[in-house]
Amino acid sequence: MKLNCQSTHIELTKGNRSHRKHARLRNRLADTIAEKGIHDEAVLMAVRSIPRHIFIDTALTNRAYDDRALPIGCGQTISQPYTVAAQTQLLEIKRGDKVLEIGTGSGYQASILCHMGADVYSVERHEELYHKAREILQELGYRPTLKLGDGTKGWSAYAPYDGIVVTAGAPVVPDDLIKQLNIGGRLVVPVGSKESQMMVRITRVSEDSYEEEQLQQFKFVPLIGEKGWD
Repeated sequence: MKLNCQSTHIELTKGNRSHRKHARLRNRLADTIAEKGIHDEAVLMAVRSIPRHIFIDTALTNRAYDDRALPIGCGQTISQPYTVAAQTQLLEIKRGDKVLEIGTGSGYQASILCHMGADVYSVERHEELYHKAREILQELGYRPTLKLGDGTKGWSAYAPYDGIVVTAGAPVVPDDLIKQLNIGGRLVVPVGSKESQMMVRITRVSEDSYEEEQLQQFKFVPLIGEKGWD
C-alpha cells in the first residue's frame, strides 16, 4: 500500500471511550520499550498515555502499537516508538523546559514532549504534514508552537532551547542548532549517511564549549534542508 500527501487520511478519534480500548496495547508497547532500556518513567508514562493510532492512516491502525516505524505520507514515517522514547530520554527534559523539535512529521514526538510538560516548538517542511499534525495535536488538547519551514536552520526567534531533538538523519550536525542551545541544553541528532546514522548528543556546557557523545546506531529518513541533505 502506497501512501502519499494527497491520499493519506487521518481519523481523529473522538472521546475517551475509543482511547481507552487501546490502553492495553499502549501498556504493552511501554513494557516492550522498557525491556529495551528505556527507564525514564515520564517517557514511559507518555507512551502509555498517547493514542499513537490517531497519528497514522486508518488502514494501519492494527499496527499502530507495534514497535516499528510506519508511513505517514510525503515519503516520511512516524518513528519507531523505541526511537522516539530513546531520543526523548536523551534530552533529559524537565517540566517547563523549552524544547525545539526538527521535523514535526505526524506530531507523535511533539505530543510525547507536551505530555511530559515541555514547552514545545516544532518545525515541519511538508505543508500537508504540518496541517495534519496541528489538527491532531489540537484534538488531543496540546498546544505546541508549530512552524512550516526549513528546520535545519532551527528557530532562532525562540532560542535558546533547553533541548533540541532532530527526527531525521543529518549528514553533519547543523551549526545553527548548536548555537540555539541554552547553556546546559542538549541537542539530540542522528548523524551519518542516508542509510544509517549514529545518535549524537551535544551538551552546551558554557558559552563557547560543548561536549559530544556518540551513542547507538539508528536509521532515519534524511534531514532535508539548507543545513541537511539537498
